[in-house]
Amino acid sequence: MLSAVTDAGYTIPTPIQAGAIPFALERRDICGIAQTGTGKTASFVLPMLSLLEKGRARARMPRTLILEPTRELAAQVAENFEKYGKNHRLNVALLIGGVSFEDQDRKLERGADVLICTPGRLLDHFERGKLLMSGVEILVIDEADRMLDMGFIPDIERIAKLIPFTRQTLFFSATMPPEIQKLADRFLQNPERIEVAKPASAAKTVTQRFVASHGKDYEKRAVLRELVRAQTELKNAIIFCNRKKDVADLFRSLERHGFSVGALHGDMDQRSRTMMLQSFRDGNLQLLVASDVAARGLDIPDVSHVFNFDVPIHSEDYVHRIGRTGRAGRSGAAFTLVTKRDTKFVDAIEKLIGEKVEWLSGDVNSLPPPAEDSRDSERPRRNSRERGGRDDRGEKGRGRGSRSATSHKSDNDIQDNGVEVIAAAPAKAEVLKNERKAEQKPQNNARNNRPYPANDDSRDRRRHRDHDDGPTPVGFGDDIPAFMLIAGSAKV
Repeated sequence: MLSAVTDAGYTIPTPIQAGAIPFALERRDICGIAQTGTGKTASFVLPMLSLLEKGRARARMPRTLILEPTRELAAQVAENFEKYGKNHRLNVALLIGGVSFEDQDRKLERGADVLICTPGRLLDHFERGKLLMSGVEILVIDEADRMLDMGFIPDIERIAKLIPFTRQTLFFSATMPPEIQKLADRFLQNPERIEVAKPASAAKTVTQRFVASHGKDYEKRAVLRELVRAQTELKNAIIFCNRKKDVADLFRSLERHGFSVGALHGDMDQRSRTMMLQSFRDGNLQLLVASDVAARGLDIPDVSHVFNFDVPIHSEDYVHRIGRTGRAGRSGAAFTLVTKRDTKFVDAIEKLIGEKVEWLSGDVNSLPPPAEDSRDSERPRRNSRERGGRDDRGEKGRGRGSRSATSHKSDNDIQDNGVEVIAAAPAKAEVLKNERKAEQKPQNNARNNRPYPANDDSRDRRRHRDHDDGPTPVGFGDDIPAFMLIAGSAKV
């Protein structure tokens, strides 16, 4: 194990590793708290490798169990076992969603010394009769606050009942609020608390700034683009959104503007998520737009910038998001776009981290009023007929008389079939209408015989386009069914 650690380039343990590893080797329960990027994963991987050097796992009876909140974190822990345990002959099984059950079953049948999984997939295998949990010696719950705070409590309690009471339990997280700590204490027996940094503290190597923005999405996108282009030292960046829909919208916007960008959120299949993360790690993508699925524990060592397109609703998520940069002693920068409706979330963040965050160029109260007719330049201009009868302001179009997205008429100006009519002069408007009708050329017969007026709007045209010009048939019309022509069919 020491040889593998040396080959990985590590010589001195981080504070959380130096504090947790000795107690883990003594088989003590541990509650480890440290800011993200300080090496918490190795704090339980290394002692587990040492404790597992003796003994072998039996089929379908794993010796250790590691629970992770997301598939990406589970896969990352498996990579750490491969790196640090390359000189061991341990079987490591990864049970996550989006992967075939059959492949995972074959690994379990060979016997798993280390079982890394998400709670849902673990219970699925157990209910299928593919797992026996009575041989688990060590239980690790990584990102404990998120595991307990995101609805995993019933699953965790059920899994804990399936594991022997004499197990060793290790909790690791970057944040541990008091209410979550009370839940964690239910799973720990006389734990050793290792706290190497103030809970929910941000890394000192990260430069944090708030950026004021107006509330419209297209305005925020414009501010973000300018902010990204202004970063002369930007190598790569993760851009966080609160909703999966916003991730998709922002990804398309940045792609249209020529940025090298990818997207990552929970609705993507596992293969796409893995490929997207690997492309970002390899430097094939400069920007990665992501939901909070990428905020927890993902180890991408050299991320230079983090942008919060949305202020996180939960202040703890802010710490995890900006922790994607400034890792392992490197410097980083984090920018958060703030609107007036986000002020309460900003106050909660500053209260949590215990410091005031500077504004880049004035707070939201110093913003100039938004332009009345400002539009998102990324959206292609389309006429009202292509938009299904709606102009760029969301108003219903009125055929040729509707105001187009590129026209900027005042509210007193209207159009009627291309003739501008001034509302302040109704008499003149009526004269113009009458003159135009008199000068109109007679329509051809096919047009005049239509069941709607020739100057009707596009909405009525669509409504009547399937209208039958012929007389309405009564009964069967001229077509009499063959069975009624059979001789004797009229007899009673």
